[in-house]
Amino acid sequence: MGLPLVVDLDGTLIRSDLLIESFFAEIGGDPRGILALARTVPRGKAAIKHHLGTAALDAARLPYDPAVLDCIAAARAAGRPVYLASASNAVLVEKVADHLGLFDGWFASDHAQNLSGAAKAARLVAAFGEHGFDYIGNHADDLPVWARARRAVAVRLAPAARRRLLARMPDAVFLPEAGTGPAARVRIWARLLRVHQYAKNTLVFVPLLMAHRFDGPAFLAALLAFVAFSLCASSVYLINDLIDIEADRAHPTKCRRPLASGRVPLPQAMLAAPLLFGAALAVSLAVSGAFTAVILGYFALTSAYSVSLKRKMLVDVVTLAGLYTIRVVGGGVAVGAVLSDWLLAFSLFMFMALALIKRYTELTSRLDRGLPSPTNRNYELSDLPIVAALAAAAGYNAVVVLSLYLSSEAVTQLYSRPKLLWCVGPVILYWISRALLMAHRRMMHDDPIVFALRDRVSLVTAATVGALVLAAI
Repeated sequence: MGLPLVVDLDGTLIRSDLLIESFFAEIGGDPRGILALARTVPRGKAAIKHHLGTAALDAARLPYDPAVLDCIAAARAAGRPVYLASASNAVLVEKVADHLGLFDGWFASDHAQNLSGAAKAARLVAAFGEHGFDYIGNHADDLPVWARARRAVAVRLAPAARRRLLARMPDAVFLPEAGTGPAARVRIWARLLRVHQYAKNTLVFVPLLMAHRFDGPAFLAALLAFVAFSLCASSVYLINDLIDIEADRAHPTKCRRPLASGRVPLPQAMLAAPLLFGAALAVSLAVSGAFTAVILGYFALTSAYSVSLKRKMLVDVVTLAGLYTIRVVGGGVAVGAVLSDWLLAFSLFMFMALALIKRYTELTSRLDRGLPSPTNRNYELSDLPIVAALAAAAGYNAVVVLSLYLSSEAVTQLYSRPKLLWCVGPVILYWISRALLMAHRRMMHDDPIVFALRDRVSLVTAATVGALVLAAI
């Protein structure tokens, strides 16, 4: 029997961190959990980990590193014992070890000791002797462990820690990492920040167009508003993905998101979220104090949605519709345009329809795969007919509101050829009806906005509406 191979868990065996995941699962499951967690802080990190060890964990869906699994398989094939050693709480470590069935034993933190760094090194030396084991790790905290191991194996090690390890152990082995080139990183972060969703923020330009404000200062203010909303939205997307990481892994497409799949380290996402929000505030202040208040309100509402509101039946879709409408309000505040009540009502109904189509698509996806009703949304599979009916009602009401607006005196004052605008109603009626049919036929993307941006018919529809509005001016 050869020397034991000892494998770290967080960031090594899995491309994630169970402490961070457990923290966001705690506050996401019940916001009051953060108060219970706060009471454990004075007792130290070990007590915090012990408290979070009660969080639900599906070990089967964790993002395991293939290169590390290959090392474990090679060691077992050579007859070497393999152990799991982690600073995570024993409850979570045991779940992972039991699921994989690859380890002869495991070491973990408990309520009294945080098994990290020198403490982990001492525990392993006590078990296997000085330089009596090989160790796979990923962090500078593992340097004391490598120093007392026979052989060092590292994965995803930061450059500074890599240099320190090589200075002490020149024969250290570094496992290969896929998708770590600059271009790949840019693509991954673009997906994480939902850059493609920035198209939603073009709603800030709607008040500019409706008021026929085409001057340079107004356009610049709207452009800055677009940037501020985009930065703020990306910040909240990160928070949402951190909270939803467990649910995303159980989803057929969301499981490929950068955090759920482990392609972006959780600490990086935690750092990026406040930086993006700070940048959004800085840009909003350059517009006006009133617009900054809109951004703060948008952030507060989106955060409430991520933590709690999205789990409340119908409150979630009304909130989503409100968030889209806030973008329109923000655009009006940024350029100093008076917002029409008709415009706000149309926006609320239209985006309520899209939010309901989104929920309908999620439910049909689960139904088709034989899955039960979602646990992270307060909807049942049996709700599908009523959700579809509500989506149709909201979409058609949006067209009714548009028709009433076209009958008002304001239209004749703003447009030289107002009769042309009556052609817009049938076009939108066609599009919302088609979107409902596409969802029913299981041809709708998880996000109807993404569907609209990729669907040729939707793009032609949008261009037609734009051409009609311009022709009517």
